[in-house]
Amino acid sequence: MRILLIEDDDRIASFIVRGLTAEGHSLERAETAAEGRNLACAYCYDMILLDLMLPDGDGRSVLDTIRAHDPEVPVIVVSALGETDDKVDLLDSGADDYIVKPFAFAELSARVRANSRQGQRSARVLRIGRVLLDTKSRIVRLAEEGNAGIDLPSREYALLEYLMRHPDQVLTRQQLLDTVWGFNFDTGSNVVDVYIGYVRRKLDRLGEPGFIETVRGAGYRVRAT
Repeated sequence: MRILLIEDDDRIASFIVRGLTAEGHSLERAETAAEGRNLACAYCYDMILLDLMLPDGDGRSVLDTIRAHDPEVPVIVVSALGETDDKVDLLDSGADDYIVKPFAFAELSARVRANSRQGQRSARVLRIGRVLLDTKSRIVRLAEEGNAGIDLPSREYALLEYLMRHPDQVLTRQQLLDTVWGFNFDTGSNVVDVYIGYVRRKLDRLGEPGFIETVRGAGYRVRAT
């Protein structure tokens, strides 16, 4: 997963980054509330780990911003505040889970896995309009009965899945490069446009030619309606 870590303590951040990177995740770190808000709103993440006590503000306000921007992304609060009232308040405010410092990495890893599985269960089949994408079989089809669908290669599937998980949101080429191809991919490449063309041709064959829109000068999106 692509995970945003909002944590000002270098020691704790290093501990989390090392452990989750070793498990195959990709992490970005924000050290302040302002930086956390900016990253959470500018990019799409699969999960956010949020400290409450930040040097320039309360993590609760960051959680409010995240939830206003993306109601679905799993947010795990990581805090030294361990009172029951604190936990209840944060869970009621939109956090998905809460882990108290200090903690063993095994506990954090288990909570990351649990919240990831919960999101995967709720989205086994993505649907926008007539278009259905099965996240297990990687087949895209239309909702009409008898539609056989098309099996997508891995990169085309990842591109379409990412677009469908963020309906009505304009995703820049750089966001798509970072997420589907990786942070170190050549930013001068036109690979995003090429693969958008591949996916569009398959959607054309299914009978949904305008599903992926080009937003001139900005990027691409799919509309929820």
